[in-house]
Amino acid sequence: MRVWPTSASTRLVFDLKSAPEFTYFTLKNPDRLVIDLANTNSDTSLGSDETGALVKRVRYSTPKNKDSTRIVVELNRKASPSLFAVAPAEGKGHRLVVDLEDSAPSADNSVVMDMNQSSRDRDIIVAIDAGHGGKDPGSIGPAGSFEKNITLSIAKMLEDKVNAEKGMRAVMTRSGDYYISPNARPEVARKHKADLLISIHADAFTQPEPRGGSVWVLSMRRADSELGRWLEKSERHSELLGGAAEVISDNASERYLAETILGLSMDHSMTTSYDLSNKVIGELKQITRMHKRSPQAASLAVLTAPDIPSILVEVGFISNPQEEKNLNWAQYRQQLATALFSATKRYFHQMPPDGTLWAAMKADNRTHKVRSGESLSLLAQRYNVKVSSIKAANNLNGDVVRIGQVLTIPST
Repeated sequence: MRVWPTSASTRLVFDLKSAPEFTYFTLKNPDRLVIDLANTNSDTSLGSDETGALVKRVRYSTPKNKDSTRIVVELNRKASPSLFAVAPAEGKGHRLVVDLEDSAPSADNSVVMDMNQSSRDRDIIVAIDAGHGGKDPGSIGPAGSFEKNITLSIAKMLEDKVNAEKGMRAVMTRSGDYYISPNARPEVARKHKADLLISIHADAFTQPEPRGGSVWVLSMRRADSELGRWLEKSERHSELLGGAAEVISDNASERYLAETILGLSMDHSMTTSYDLSNKVIGELKQITRMHKRSPQAASLAVLTAPDIPSILVEVGFISNPQEEKNLNWAQYRQQLATALFSATKRYFHQMPPDGTLWAAMKADNRTHKVRSGESLSLLAQRYNVKVSSIKAANNLNGDVVRIGQVLTIPST
């Protein structure tokens, strides 16, 4: 048995010698998941892995007949189970995967705070999605590199940069080598009330020649279909309308209001996604060749959250031998993570979400349009602030400013 606990769920994987035949049921008081495996012996130790906060322990119990094995997963609280078998792949044999969705997930990764609970404005939440994982390796390079490992490494590097920035916090859709369906990834972002979702991938082609990065946003056709899908699900209306959904007696009025709010939200999300995509391309092209020099639109499941700006970044072609080599170089992955962070930071400096610390800071700041003969040192002296503060507020790497440039002048 192997265990992967996260803040929102726990995955158990049982390695088996043959394809599992299984049934399962749940029990209450105390909460348990009971799994019956046909034609299986219980003479193998389950191991003593760290099981996390949701799972108390995993043990054998009295089987329902002599040819079966009963496994009991003792839980600290209620959880929704999902079980499925996995055929041999990637050097591993038959497996039974048990996913347990926590009924009371930890808030460790989410720092969205109610204003009554916090003395300051909330953080900007960036959901970071490492493509593929677990049974899905993604594309495989000519030297045998797995896309799922490259994307997770870059995602963790980006996570560290976001968490180190005051007023920002990262949420990972996966923090280890396990599988999450593409449709479930936007739901993780929504559960944590993310302001942005960045999905990280590596491209591939049947020939080794193609190379370079690209950035993708949701196509208008898929956006329209997602809007319709949300509107058809009346339980989604409460997510959009909050308490208003409970007091609207007319279903037609509720749908009209939901459609209006959702349409505005999706327009904002797609505009943000496109703007951020251009900034990401601007940063990436300083590090690598761009396969596509403008944002591309596609019908991708991970981008379908209508209320969360979402982009998918292909950091290069893992099928290209040189780019595969680059992607296996930690310093290069760090440069890619820095590029993604710089673009994200620059966008949110310009357009901070309402209610965030960055929005409050921007409200306290002034702007100055650079005129002929002015320099950063002159402006710092005029406004009685440090040059470094002006550079940080405007995400400037050097000391040069251009005539007509509009600078944010921090209040302190």
